[in-house]
Amino acid sequence: MLQFEPEQLNAGRRKTGAFILYVEGPRDCEILRAWAYRLQPALAARIIGAAVILGGRQPRRALEHFRRRGGTASGARAVCLLDRDDGLGRAPSSEGEDGLEFFTWTRRHIESYLLVPNALRRALCLDDGDATLDRILRRHLPSVDDERAIRDLDAKKLIGPKGVLTRELGRQVPLSGVARATRENELHPDVHALFGRFHGLLSDGARAVPGS
Repeated sequence: MLQFEPEQLNAGRRKTGAFILYVEGPRDCEILRAWAYRLQPALAARIIGAAVILGGRQPRRALEHFRRRGGTASGARAVCLLDRDDGLGRAPSSEGEDGLEFFTWTRRHIESYLLVPNALRRALCLDDGDATLDRILRRHLPSVDDERAIRDLDAKKLIGPKGVLTRELGRQVPLSGVARATRENELHPDVHALFGRFHGLLSDGARAVPGS
């Protein structure tokens, strides 16, 4: 069973051809779980079962853990999923470990991909005639067509547990619920690209292994 603890980063014996998914935190994992069952249901358990929680944006920790588990020489493959955070999106170096890929969102945070008004409405179980959400989003969310503005938006401050939307709605936004409520055609191309990569890696024979 997946344990949502940074202490998952313990050394262990690497199985040849195994797959690891490094994520920043448990919330990322829950969002990814919802998307996985939407986009890759046959692989979802393998993808999420391979997750290792880094405890923040720590690509160096992922690299060190990957090496302790045998690295590229063992036939292992890994993806480290990172928020862009600093606004620059610089890719970390895998330092010769070709089996470790860094996937950095083009938007600022993974929560940025939950800014889908219809999915928010469904997750919050709002009636079609309830205009409260629409009014709040008009005040705080750029046009859905303005990708550049959305890329730089601090989504955590908008829809996070202590975000603007929580305060103005008077209740917390269920982030994993929003992810589950987002339909395939509403998911951003970045999300489709990531899961396409997962499909490619696992279809090539990499075996997902628990991070613990």
